[in-house]
Amino acid sequence: MFKKILIANRGEIALRIIRTCKEMGIKTVAVYSTADKDSLHVRFADEAVCIGKPQSSDSYLNIPHLMAAAEITNADAIHPGYGFLAENARFAEICGEHGIKFIGPTPEMIRRMGDKMTAKETMIAAGVPVIPGSEGLLESVEEAKKLAKQMGLPVIMKATAGGGGKGMRVVWDENEIENAYTMAKTEAKAAFSNDGIYMEKFVEEPRHIEIQIAGDQYGKVCHLSERDCSIQRRHQKLVEESPSPFMTPELREKMGEAAIKAASAINYESVGTIEFLVDKHRNFYFMEMNTRIQVEHGVTEEVINFDLIKEQIKIAAGIPISGKNYTPQMHAIECRINAEDPYNDFRPSPGKITVLHTPGGHGVRVDSHIYAGYVIPPYYDSMVSKVIAVAQTREEAINTMERALSEFVIEGVKTTIPFHQQLMQDENFRKGNFTTKFTEGFKLQ
Repeated sequence: MFKKILIANRGEIALRIIRTCKEMGIKTVAVYSTADKDSLHVRFADEAVCIGKPQSSDSYLNIPHLMAAAEITNADAIHPGYGFLAENARFAEICGEHGIKFIGPTPEMIRRMGDKMTAKETMIAAGVPVIPGSEGLLESVEEAKKLAKQMGLPVIMKATAGGGGKGMRVVWDENEIENAYTMAKTEAKAAFSNDGIYMEKFVEEPRHIEIQIAGDQYGKVCHLSERDCSIQRRHQKLVEESPSPFMTPELREKMGEAAIKAASAINYESVGTIEFLVDKHRNFYFMEMNTRIQVEHGVTEEVINFDLIKEQIKIAAGIPISGKNYTPQMHAIECRINAEDPYNDFRPSPGKITVLHTPGGHGVRVDSHIYAGYVIPPYYDSMVSKVIAVAQTREEAINTMERALSEFVIEGVKTTIPFHQQLMQDENFRKGNFTTKFTEGFKLQ
């Protein structure tokens, strides 16, 4: 087992990893930018190293600074968390070159699943259902028009290096194809320095359902059930839950088997997530694989009573997994609380938290790094807290979440708490009648 782990991240995920490391008897090293010098992950780690200025490129994305911090503290492993360098194959490679274990999959696994077209080809070969689409990157507008006619509208153009909704355009009319093609390429180039785009059939009334998986260094893979991440805004997840209200035992078995096939196809080691789009007829299609721990991992932890961070660390240390497939025993719902103004088009709201009271009580988990007096910096993701409500049934979990949100007081900045409160009372949400388009017609009262 590792003696000391450097956490190449910040905020709540850094704290989350520190907690598990303490329970495992592993020393921790926090890294921080000058903007994060007063953050809780700095306070609770055994050691802390400043790695640069506030901008991510000068700190959390600065590989030489991170490696220097690992070397001066004698860390024997690095946990990347999520975001930043968590799915950067070159970073994983550099860790290996310096004799430091990257807690995650191998660089080759990251590369194979990080590029969406390569991932799609891998899934087709493995027999995992994929959305019909172009066999490779689109070479011209003419090719896009021809393919769209063959598949039938609507279609969607996507950046091959994409994420977070960047470089994506849905086409409903053939006259829109040329403009969509140009805009998707331009946006992809600006966001990812890669203007490669491909086309897929657009799945109408889709659900976004993902399967949590774990694979060890000995070829064993298991799934840990599903999460429904359909409540989104601009392709960013807002609410996640497990089990999905759309799921049936038969569908869970089929999707679980497909996820295991997908991970086994690349001999995947570490925890990860296979993401699927599921249409209204419960046909499911591979969308992408996240080769890291996810923001919403706590939802799965609560419904199967399992520490995914601990499992991730154990796998990296060469410990075999059980190989057991899991079924949710409880129902859990997570609301992401962002420092954004929901009454003003979710505009970011950084600043000083003057008053803070977090909810508690039976069935409530809060993962957060904020405190009264904490200044939310403007340089990073706006998420400041995750609230998870757990109960025997979905209805009870929603009621627990309503109660928890009513107790959550954050003053000094605007947050998305009012949005979540209204969502929990929405009749269609409570009935489980929603798709990834749900928030488009959702008006905040």
